[in-house]
Formats: sequence, C-alpha cells, structure tokens
Amino acid sequence: MTYKVLHIGAGGFGERWCDTFLPANIADGTIDIVGVVDIDHKALEKGRRHLGLKPERCFTSAQEAFQSVEADFCTIVIPPPLHESIVDLALDRGIDILSEKPIANTIEASVRIADKVKAASRKMGVTMSHRFDQDKSTLRELVSGDALGRINTVSCRHASDYRMHDSWRRFRHEMAYPTLIEGAVHHLDILADLAGAPCTSIFARSWKPEWAEYKGDTDVIALIEFANGVHGVYEGSAAQSTGLNDWSFEYFRVEAASGTAILDHREVEVFHRDPNRIYQQSRQGKGQQVSLLSGKKWQNSLLIEQFCRWLDGGPPMATNVEDNLRSAAIVFSAIESARSGHPVKVQEFLQSFRVGARA
Repeated sequence: MTYKVLHIGAGGFGERWCDTFLPANIADGTIDIVGVVDIDHKALEKGRRHLGLKPERCFTSAQEAFQSVEADFCTIVIPPPLHESIVDLALDRGIDILSEKPIANTIEASVRIADKVKAASRKMGVTMSHRFDQDKSTLRELVSGDALGRINTVSCRHASDYRMHDSWRRFRHEMAYPTLIEGAVHHLDILADLAGAPCTSIFARSWKPEWAEYKGDTDVIALIEFANGVHGVYEGSAAQSTGLNDWSFEYFRVEAASGTAILDHREVEVFHRDPNRIYQQSRQGKGQQVSLLSGKKWQNSLLIEQFCRWLDGGPPMATNVEDNLRSAAIVFSAIESARSGHPVKVQEFLQSFRVGARA
C-alpha cells in the first residue's frame, strides 16, 4: 500500500527530508506526498521543488494543511518545542505520526504526547536516525550475537567543532543543554541499544568552555548503568577545536568477555581475545576489519519504510513513541543530573512524570 503523507517542515534539516529521505520512499511506491508545510516561503518553495508538488499543495499554516488534504500520516521535522501542537492537529484528524527526535523538548511534553497517542489509538514513530545508520547497524549486529560474549562496557565519544555562533543552527546556540538534547539524544540511545537493556542510572556533568558561543552547556561527560549490569561512558562536545569525531564519524567501543569492537569514522574493527595467552595487547587499527552491512536505505529513509510496514500490520517499529520514551528519559535524566550534581535513577525519574501526568 502507498501511504499519503503530509510533511511538516521544509527548512533546516527538513530540506534533507525533502531532497533525500522522502524521495527514496516515493520512488519505490512506499509513500506519496500530498502536502508540505513551512512558515518560511523560501523553504516551502525549495521543498515544493524537491517533492514535485503543485503550489496548491503547499501551506504556511499547519492547521490549514490538515484541513485541506487527506493524509494517512504526517511527518514532523520542526523544532522540538513545536512538536506537541502538530501531534494534537494530527490526532484531531485521526492520522498517524512519524516525528523527528526528540519526542518533545521536555520530559513532561514527551510523556503527554505518548499518552495522547495511546488514548487516541494511533501510531507514532520517532526517527532515531543515527541508530539506523549503516555503520552503527553493523556494530549492533556484531555485538548482539555470541561472537564477543557478554558485554561489560560501552562507550561513545562525539567531538564537533561548532563553537562559533550559528555554526550548529542558531536555535541550538540559545538552548540550555544543546549537546544533551540535540546530540546525546542519539548517542545515549545507541549506547542503550548496544548494551541491550534499559538505562537504570546516569551521572552527568556539563559545562561550557569560554570559547563556546552558546548560552548553554556544550560539553558533557556521563557515567551510565544499565539493567543487565553493563556500564557506559559518554563524552560529548559541540565546542572542540578540530572536530575529530564529528556527526556521523563518532567513536564507539564495546568491551565484552572475549573481545572488543570499535567503530571509528565509519569503520568497524573487532579484536578477539586469544584464550591461550595469559596477557594480550592490541592497538586500534590493527584488528579485524568488518565490512559494513549492505542495504538500499539507511537512517530516516529506512525508518520511513519501517513505519509504513508497521501501518501495514507488521510489528511496531523499534522507535515507536512508547519505547522511545526510554531514550528520552535518559536524556532528561542526564539534564537533571547535570543540574543537581547527583546521579539520577532513570526509570524512577520517568515514572514520576507518568504518574504525575495521569493524576
């Protein structure tokens, strides 16, 4: 079945959706775009051209668009504080939702959205694109089997040079915790996926170096615990001097009982421990190179397809809004930890808002 889609957001990263992610699924008949929305006329015109739409299918008002077109679901690619208002419009029209991460800009709004979607008996997915990139998918497949044995630790380093104002989209320079909300939302999600269990506790420290042209904290280090006993470390920065592990080129390492797997700059290598040796020493770059998985679609192109399979009656996509609340809870727990200076029990933190929202 080809699903009719109303796309919200053609500027910023929304243009990437219009020129790459949506067309990949239009081409194979997975979706058909019936309308596009953006408050900026220039962005709207770019989106129209990328998607090949007639002018009457383009709107500067989301409310008008929902009233004017018949869609099976909408895609939301606008700043997080605006997500809930679009979710409300979609639910009023009785259609499903596929949204960019995070669910919302606060844990309270994230919980409200998940509860609204459930109460309306609709489906909502969240595009955690980095987890479904080709290199991260290869690492996940490598460590999820028995080849390396039980996982002991997982770690991630993300280091970008976005220190100058407006180098990482202007709105992020105005945020209190840009790296946690806009960066760690992906990286902590990937670490939990690699660990194979929900996050139980996180202790985060964040700060802003004097050269970073931001209002909020650009740097963060976090210690993480997972329900299955795996421990994790996260290091993230948007104000590095050279950006050695920039977006899509992050460093991940998984230490397990019988080996180590490393992902660095989109290359995966594995080291197997020799059980016949008392002591063993290795060096990154000298391990066994692992070929990246093959596939026609990755990131959001793949997630759009997975969402449509769910609508077809297949199993819920891995990043459905209810499950994605666990990833959102890690991020907002990290923010709470950075604010308070104390570790936060993630599942208790999440449950406190769910109880409060339903009281």
